This record gives sequence, structure tokens and C-alpha cells, in this order.
Amino acid sequence: MKRSALIRLATALAGALLYASAVLADAPAYRVEKDLLGEKQVPADAYYGVQTARALENFQISGTRLNDYPELVKALAMVKLAAARANHDVGAMDATVLKGIEQASLAIMAGKYHDQFLVDMYQGGAGTSTNMNANEVIANVGLEMLGYPRGTYAKIEPHDHVNMSQSTNDFYPTALKVAILLYNEPLLQEVDRLARAFRAKGAAFADVIKMGRTETQDAVPMTLGQEFAAFAAALEPESNNLRQAETALYVINMGGTAIGTGLNAPKGYAEKCTAHLAKLTGKKIVLAPDLIAATSDLHGFVVYSAALKSLAAKLVKISTDLMFLSSGPRTGINEITLPPMQPGSSIMPGKVNPVMPELMTQVSFTVLGNDVVVGLAQQGGLLQLNAYEPVAAASILQSQRLLIHTLPTLRTKCVEGIAANRAANREHFERSVGIVTALNPVLGYEKTTELAAEAMRSDKSILDLVRQQKLLSEDQIQKLMDVKALTGQQ
Repeated sequence: MKRSALIRLATALAGALLYASAVLADAPAYRVEKDLLGEKQVPADAYYGVQTARALENFQISGTRLNDYPELVKALAMVKLAAARANHDVGAMDATVLKGIEQASLAIMAGKYHDQFLVDMYQGGAGTSTNMNANEVIANVGLEMLGYPRGTYAKIEPHDHVNMSQSTNDFYPTALKVAILLYNEPLLQEVDRLARAFRAKGAAFADVIKMGRTETQDAVPMTLGQEFAAFAAALEPESNNLRQAETALYVINMGGTAIGTGLNAPKGYAEKCTAHLAKLTGKKIVLAPDLIAATSDLHGFVVYSAALKSLAAKLVKISTDLMFLSSGPRTGINEITLPPMQPGSSIMPGKVNPVMPELMTQVSFTVLGNDVVVGLAQQGGLLQLNAYEPVAAASILQSQRLLIHTLPTLRTKCVEGIAANRAANREHFERSVGIVTALNPVLGYEKTTELAAEAMRSDKSILDLVRQQKLLSEDQIQKLMDVKALTGQQ
């Protein structure tokens, strides 16, 4: 190519770039939308609309947004999709509008556009801001997928189409229930994994004899394996409890609209919507028998939160036991060693703290506190609506997320690496007055009481006293001190 031709081409390209830059510079940064309160600028590139923009100004509260819970955003789209399909089934929505809503909802369910769900989890209005965030984003994504610019709501309108046959008061609690159900699955998996880790330690420590304790005092012998197997046995029913509790969330009030009377919902819509949602979630979703009661009642949230509370209470107990059993290392019980994860003090060299059980305990305290919040939200509902669903949802979702993150941390960074201090366990067992109970059937209660008192006075072991006083032969002692016999395994 000749030099002159190259110069002409370069000049044309430069001109095109200058023109594009000018067009982009002149492009508005905002579009104007209108609602009950008047006009408002919305960022031109936003998929949300005017009501979401107002909520972003009004509710900068917790710093936790809807999209911090991806399964919640997915649940919002799921319920909108079920509603749109039900509206089409009953002849209330045309195929083109359904196509736009359907494509947008499926994209959001696949993880796209989550950056547009920006409303704070804490909000007034019983969830209206969350509902409108979903309505506006789905409308604008749907418009774009159908080839229309964002904001051309004559084609797909957030209220008339995306919110068709719905109110916040049936959509919002239903979406919250779906979100909790989605998060329950990974939580169940982590509870089961932790229980299995304790089972494995129980098997590994099956031959480690030690003293059991009641009220922190020496009781009767057991094995360290039995102690860890008991941790597993305590956790295992919690999975079933959570699985059973989630069934209370299957009951929804879609089609009840504002207060449960079904105003503006076509005949057959509620049943169709429920069926579509059951198919989408894979859960046995059912329509509440009394939609008015279901609209103001947080029963499902209370039941599920109670199951989280039960799990948290056991986790506190187990974590506290782990810290107690590992105390020391020189001046405590020191029957187990927790994996050292980090230095424990800025002033005490060599100190290592039980940071993982401490972490689990703090998280469990939060879960226990969140359950109190859910109970307060339930009782605070007034007349035909409960305006405190947002805080109930924020509390439960936070509890689920904390547990989902912390349970594997406790398992992998603590439980799986716990070691038995066999010498310490044996020493405590042999020095304990508690083993005198095993001698009752042979020596009688009065004599064993005398032995216990003498052992306490002399700081001698029970077995040393038995040998000194020649109360039993060595063969008898060994038979009575058999690990399986002492620990109820015969």
C-alpha cells in the first residue's frame, strides 16, 4: 500500500475514534425514571430502577447487601420465574413478556447480574425494596434480551409484568424461604462431615483409657475414643433436625397478595405458581391452607431458626470440652493436643491458644443470639402483615453462612489434627480416686470409701493402697482394671 493511502486510512481511523469519543462523552450518565415520589436519576448502565435507587439512599445500614447471599438472589429470580409461568398458564401474561422474564430470571439463577442486587438486608417496608430490586432488574435484563433499551417499560414493566399477581407480602417471604432451603443443603453437608471427623477420632482413640468427669470432678473410667464418639453422636441428630425443620419452610403464601385475600390474583394462579416453584426447587412446596394467617406468620422461620439454635448449643458444648481437655499444656488437663494454628500472645512467648474452638464458640453465640431476634420478629408482627421479615431473614441467613464457613474450619484446622496425650490420660486414670468405684463389687462400699479417703489424705493412688494393704492379688487387679470391663465395652 502506498504511503499516501496509508496516511488517508490513518486519518479516517483517527476521525472515527474522535467521533466515537464525542458520542460517548455526550452519552448521558443517567436515565430519568419516575415513581410515586416523582422523577429521579438512575445510572444509565444500571439494570435496577427508581425504587431501588431510593432504597440505596435510604438504607445504608448493615453493609450487607442482597448479593452477599448469592442463593438469595437466585431465590428471588426463582420465585419471579414461577410467578411468570403461572401467570402465562392462566392467560394473564402474553408469551413475549414471559420470554423476557424467563430469560432474565434464568440468567440470574445462573449467577449473572448479581451485582445489580444492591439493597441492604436491613430495610423498612417489609421487604418492598428487595421485591422492587428484583422486579426492576428482571424487567431491564428482560428488555435487553428482547432487544429493547433499559427503561422502556411499556414492553416489560416492573410492577405490571414482573410483579403480576403478586405483592411483596407473598413474594418476599416465599423467596426468603427458598433462599434458606438452598443454604440448608451445604450446611447439612458440613454438619455430617464434622460428625464423621469426630467418629474417626473416636475410632483412633478407642484404646486410650482415661477418667470421665461429672461437674468437672473425677467420675468413672472411659476411653478417649468414647468421649469423641459421643461428640459425633451428639452432632448426628442435628442433620435430621435441620432436615425436618426445613419442611416448615415448604408452606408458602403465593397468591395471597397483600394480606392473604388474593386480591388481583387470577383463579388458579396460586396453585400453578406453587407447582412451578416446587419443580424449580426440587422441594415439596405447598400452598398454605390459610393465606391470611400465612401472610403474617413467621412460623417456618421460627422453626428453622430453632434447629440452628440446637446445633449451635451443641457446638458450644463440644468446643468448650475441647478447650478444657487441651488445657495446659503443663498445668492443665492436657489429655489432648489441638493443632497449633498461630502464636497465642504478643507478650507470652511460646503460648498457643485454642483458637478454632474459640472461633466456633463465638459463631455459635451469634447463632443463638440470632434465634432470639427471629423470635422477637415473630411476636412483633402486627395484624395482617409482619414487617420484621427482613431482620428475621438477615439473622437466619447470617447464621447459615457463619456455620457453613466455620464448621469446615473447625474440622480441617482442629478436629482432624487432634492428638491424644496417652501418658497424661493414663496418669490421670491411675491417680484418680474415681477408679475405686470399680472395686465396689469386690471390696464393698465401706472399704472402698475408706480407700478413697486414704488416697485423698496420702496423695497415693487407689491401686497403690490396694497393693500395700494386700486387698487384692495382682491378677484380680488386672482383671478389674481391664479397659473394656471398666468402660462398659464387655
